[in-house]
Amino acid sequence: MNDQETIQHYYYDEAAFDYHDRAYIPLQVADAPEQPLRIPEILKPDQETATDVYYTITAQTGAVQLLPGKKTATWGYNGPLLGKTVIFKDGQTVHIHYINDLPEVTTFHWHGLAIPGPIEDGGCHAPVYPGQTRDVEFTIHQPAAFVWLHAHPCPATAEQVWHGLAGGAIVQDQHEAQLPLPRNYGVDDIPVILQDRRFHEDNQWDYRQDYDPDGILGPTPMINGTINPYFDVTTQKVRLRFLNGANRREWRLHFSDDLSFTQIAGDLSLLPKPLKMTKLMLTCAERAEIIVDFGSYRPGDEVVLYSDDTPLLRFKIHEFKPDHATLPDVLFETPNPAVSPEMPIHYVTLDGMDEAVAMNGKKFKMDRIDYQMPMHKVQLWDIENTNHAPGMIHPYHMHGTGFVTVARDGHAPNPNELGLKDTIAINPGEHVLLKVWFDVPGVFMYHCHILEHEDGGMMAQLKVVDPKNPNKQYQLMDHMTLMRAFAEERHVPLNELWLGGMDSYRKMGEEM
Repeated sequence: MNDQETIQHYYYDEAAFDYHDRAYIPLQVADAPEQPLRIPEILKPDQETATDVYYTITAQTGAVQLLPGKKTATWGYNGPLLGKTVIFKDGQTVHIHYINDLPEVTTFHWHGLAIPGPIEDGGCHAPVYPGQTRDVEFTIHQPAAFVWLHAHPCPATAEQVWHGLAGGAIVQDQHEAQLPLPRNYGVDDIPVILQDRRFHEDNQWDYRQDYDPDGILGPTPMINGTINPYFDVTTQKVRLRFLNGANRREWRLHFSDDLSFTQIAGDLSLLPKPLKMTKLMLTCAERAEIIVDFGSYRPGDEVVLYSDDTPLLRFKIHEFKPDHATLPDVLFETPNPAVSPEMPIHYVTLDGMDEAVAMNGKKFKMDRIDYQMPMHKVQLWDIENTNHAPGMIHPYHMHGTGFVTVARDGHAPNPNELGLKDTIAINPGEHVLLKVWFDVPGVFMYHCHILEHEDGGMMAQLKVVDPKNPNKQYQLMDHMTLMRAFAEERHVPLNELWLGGMDSYRKMGEEM
């Protein structure tokens, strides 16, 4: 990699950073001993061939020793909290058997996978009820990336992710495999899932007590389900795969000593070229992969990863062999198909804050299609954050595809946005122009990924039409069907059911 200027600032409008919000909760170091960073195990396939892989994924309850004292009640996938890392390979057909061992309905959404919707994609329309199962099948056709699995039942996505239903997945392809990158999982290739929580009496989480319609914040950082974590560095270079798995919090990441690092990937692909940086900000659901070179440190040294001024993760340096490998100047060629001339610009607005959130002036309805788009056509989407400055930064996400960022208010995108993305931060008053296309058919959601905002109605859905089957119909659920299920499972009358997103509709005088 040639020498290049080091990026030493965060992008986006500082006046809109979450710490300016009147309800902002700063991070604090927990009164708890240091613990080794939990590295999620790799999920073992039930069966694998050259062309197919079979997994069983179970959503379950559990309890984890997060703080001294009582264990915290949690939910997770194939374990008590978060999930095991799932491996997908480009070109492979995936067969998944879902089991719901939770006390309530959930869904299994693959955030970042370009797979058909709405069932395979796993949004609101693919419920799995308590004690029941669902089988899905899809084929992976996309570049190497760090994607993730999380619950997505409307409007309880935020609450179920807060309980712990989130886990990482790695897409592998032949191009990435040939590059000189760290990929010894658990040693020099580490997922780093960033979340925050508040612990109440007996170390328990209380979603309703903490609820905020603009997104829940907690004072305690939780990294891979670990409080006060450290990682033993045994190689000179370490690849960190960051995921902002928080409901609301932005993470402004930097290391002690202003140690520089190299960003190599974003949400859905490698970057076109590696970028030297000292600061990296991630909004909700964004991912970034970086390589940290600890070559200037010696055994016994410690390097700290911070968000703002709060330590998140300590790297304890041990003996390692020198690593003189260099990154190539070019990592990836981002697809850039021509816009289909018959497709006009599609406009999307992200509106409001608190209970007033909406998209294009309307709150989400599960049984309403807001837009239709032909498969394989390429269209420009203009996404506007209509909040007035200072306002809030809204992380905009699309299911079922990766997009190319064309411009921010007519200017070039940030350099680390030039790969494929599925989530992008949009400043108050800003227009971000995206190049969008779908290679799979179905019904897909697009929304703000502050989880309480999507539950509160800042979400819409489109139908992607397959030209080979243009009249295909999809069975769409409605909110009331899921509301009745939640009420029955929580053993309350429907008129006494509380889900955070319901408040946003009620307080705006709307029905779900």
